[in-house]
Amino acid sequence: MRQSIRHGSSQPARDLEPRSDGSNLIGQSPAFLHAMELIRKSAQCGATVLIEGETGTGKELAARAIHYMSARHDAPFIPINCGAIPDHLLESELYGHERGAFTDAREASVGLVAQADGGSLLLDEIEAMSPRAQIVLLRFLQDHHYRMVGGKVNRRANIRVIASSNADVEALTRTGSFRSDLYFRLNVLAIRLPSLRERDGDAVLLAREFCRRLSERYEQPLKELHDDTIAFLQSYAWPGNVRELENMIHREYVFGSGPFIRLTHASRHRLEQTAWLDARPQDFKSAKAAAVRQFERTYLHDVLSRTGGNISAAARMAGKERSAFCRLIRKHAG
Repeated sequence: MRQSIRHGSSQPARDLEPRSDGSNLIGQSPAFLHAMELIRKSAQCGATVLIEGETGTGKELAARAIHYMSARHDAPFIPINCGAIPDHLLESELYGHERGAFTDAREASVGLVAQADGGSLLLDEIEAMSPRAQIVLLRFLQDHHYRMVGGKVNRRANIRVIASSNADVEALTRTGSFRSDLYFRLNVLAIRLPSLRERDGDAVLLAREFCRRLSERYEQPLKELHDDTIAFLQSYAWPGNVRELENMIHREYVFGSGPFIRLTHASRHRLEQTAWLDARPQDFKSAKAAAVRQFERTYLHDVLSRTGGNISAAARMAGKERSAFCRLIRKHAG
């Protein structure tokens, strides 16, 4: 549930699970309501779903809603970050292993596929899968049969597969970065989640809901949105989408004083983006260096917001080697 308050929370995650009607998905804009209708229809069948959308739009929350509104709602929902499993551990993590299957395999272990039996398996960040991982997954999706590492028995998983990506997977297939046959296996039902800037009026609605949740969580009086804050919410582009909004409201709720939410940190960031203009360097070389320096800082903030802080994904988006991208981050650290 990417856009819930549970990040950094001591509150049990189950308190923030989508209810059976999916009402933890909040919005009233036409773009949101269209996506919600596709989610409801997807929940009524067991076909594979591909959810696409920018970082922070709530793809895992949408996947959970599909699961909990479906006939599988009493069975497990198991999310997998496809970019977090090393290739040499892939089959073991997915399918499990028998005792003695490899060094240190002192006990048999059940894999994630078996853990999701009867329920749903979310394959998150599928664009991060290596070529080998794509082959392994394609083989499984053909008939949902698998074999534990070191095992001799073929098993069949009774699961629904939901995939998600913050990239344009179809475009990746055209460049050869993603297997077209795997894309067609995953892209049975397609849902695109709109960015927050496409959801007219929803930023204010969500901000008020986050204030209500924070009031309950911290047992503090409800804070209202200041008029200036409302104007900011409606005009800001939200590169990090709902997650960025949630984090911003959370910071202001905790650090701010008084009965109103005032987005002073956000306003300060906007001022910092143009501060170099007021420095008035005396020569062209200094002016150019200042402009490049500010561009790099702003670009880093934007691309890291879009990828949720995932440095590897940000480097790919920037078209830079990860090592070079890390050097750029260190250059502007602090």
